[in-house]
Amino acid sequence: MKAIDLFAGAGGFSTGAKMAGIEVVWAANHWPLAVEYHEANHPGADHKCQDLHQADWRLLPKHDIGLASPCCQGHSPARGKDRPHHDTQRSTAWAVVSCAEYHRQDFFVVENVPFFKSWALFPSWIDAMHRLGYVASENLIDAADHGVPQNRERLYMVFSRSKAPIDLKLEKTPHTPVNSVIDWSYPKWSQVDKPGRSQATLNRIRSGRARFGRRFVAPFYGSGSGETGRSIHRPIGTITTHDRWAVVDGDRMRMLQRHEVKRIMGFPADYILPPTHKESIHLLGNAVCPPVPAAILNALVARG
Repeated sequence: MKAIDLFAGAGGFSTGAKMAGIEVVWAANHWPLAVEYHEANHPGADHKCQDLHQADWRLLPKHDIGLASPCCQGHSPARGKDRPHHDTQRSTAWAVVSCAEYHRQDFFVVENVPFFKSWALFPSWIDAMHRLGYVASENLIDAADHGVPQNRERLYMVFSRSKAPIDLKLEKTPHTPVNSVIDWSYPKWSQVDKPGRSQATLNRIRSGRARFGRRFVAPFYGSGSGETGRSIHRPIGTITTHDRWAVVDGDRMRMLQRHEVKRIMGFPADYILPPTHKESIHLLGNAVCPPVPAAILNALVARG
């Protein structure tokens, strides 16, 4: 089977498709950096850097499955106060409808944050797909249930040209602890008790030590995981597009590094990323965790 990847980003959907034995033949994104590194990792696909509202769907190669991760920032409460540009971000989902209208793929799998369902136009968006002959199944999936050492809950809409919505019945796997991917030998650490360290950080680390011992992870920027951090013997919290999580080891600490975040997102160790930490984290934090679409696509392929 062959697939296309809309809003391809870092390539999580495409990597998941590859894991499921599906060939990605076309991928597009509006961000040149994302397209550059998607092409580096998936050279067999035809790549386009463009606003998908302007796509000429006639030019796409023949395929069976559509994959898409429309912009999520306009739906997530983390965006803060709703602003005019969030309307533009939310409208990216209509590219799925226009692509499906032309190609009538057997399946279309769409990923977004759970709050995607709260979008005022979500019922109309679903209705548009229904009018094209699709039925929809809603799947709220935590990446931690599929071998990824991260609790990352996302909505996966599976559109199919079948009589009834597809019940995926995905088998869950035991959770993987984040400790399994932390590089304790990484050479660059800083002292916890150093001049300029905020009192809030010191208090959180003190509480974390009392609860988890010498080694744990804690949100250094932003909130979450209470005031004590999080055990390294369970999946970490959600990875974002900016540095958030710190690793604490006794009297030293540091931020998660990109080679660790790559593994926490479920990408293979040899996956090519930009040379800078900031760009890598931005790409990874926006990505789909590949093992999740792999599980979904394996289930769809098994149906024949």
